[in-house]
Parts: sequence; C-alpha cells; structure tokens
Amino acid sequence: MSFQDRTQHQIGQIDKELSKYPVLNNFEKQTSVPKVYAFLGLVGIYFFLVFFNIAGEFLVNFAGFLVPGYYSLDALFSASKVDDTQWLTYWVVYAFLTVFESAVNAIYWFPFYYTFKFVLVLWMALPQTGGAQIVFRSFIQPVFSRFFSQTGSTAANLRSQADQATKPHAM
Repeated sequence: MSFQDRTQHQIGQIDKELSKYPVLNNFEKQTSVPKVYAFLGLVGIYFFLVFFNIAGEFLVNFAGFLVPGYYSLDALFSASKVDDTQWLTYWVVYAFLTVFESAVNAIYWFPFYYTFKFVLVLWMALPQTGGAQIVFRSFIQPVFSRFFSQTGSTAANLRSQADQATKPHAM
C-alpha cells in the first residue's frame, strides 16, 4: 500500500468519525468545504500556534483540560468503574506534572517546551495510548504506594464507606 493510499484511508477514517456529529455535517453542507479538511486545517493551525508558542501555555492547558474533562464527565455518568479509574489516574498525573512544571520553571529551561508538553498531554489523555497509567505506574506509584496501602489506610476506608453509601438499600 502506497503512502498516498494510506493517507486517503486515514482521511476516510477521520471523515467517518466526524460524520457522527450533525454540526459538522451541517457545516459541510453550508460551506461546501469537506469537514475532514476543515478539521485537519484547524488541527494544523493549533499545532502551528503551539509549536511557535503563540499562546502555547493556554492552548496546551486547553487541550489538557477539555478532552479529559469531557471523557471524565462521560465516565462519571457511565456504570463502569474502569473508565473512572483511568480518568482519576490522568488527573493525578496531570496535577503532578503541573506542580513539577511550576516548581522548576520548565519553560525557561527547554526550547519548544509547549510542543513537548502538548504531545505528552495528548499521549496521557488519549484512551488508546494509556499514557497516564504508564506514568503513574512508573513514577508516582513506586514513590507513594507505601502511604496508600490497601489494608487499613484512610484511602481504603473512605473508598469502602463511599461504596457502601452508594449501594441501594434493600427494603
């Protein structure tokens, strides 16, 4: 399969995903601009602005809060606890990243810092990559696990009390 064929396949997949949103379908009908090209153009402009640090901090934080915020709300309204754990892990890792970033003033030490942070945030946030779980298991869990053991810890007690409080009572 040639590069052009693979590119067309990926564009088709993105178009198929974007077709799920009526607003984008209406945009395409009204403007005669294919929604996939408008989307890719906006993504390109976004990356350009982040790369050249034109409102880089705002755009990276926007991406770090908007996408995970949506998925977190979706997880809270779902019955599964797996997605709850995934997004709680993301927010813990994101909080540690934010505190670390402010403590070391990373922006002054690394060129193209917001480009790297943007890629890291996307990697951590996208459910397909599981980046936040990798960072958590590799760095945060080894340091803090001794403070949060499952037996007798405050966290475990609070968790069990919360689970008991939310169970439906038999009448």
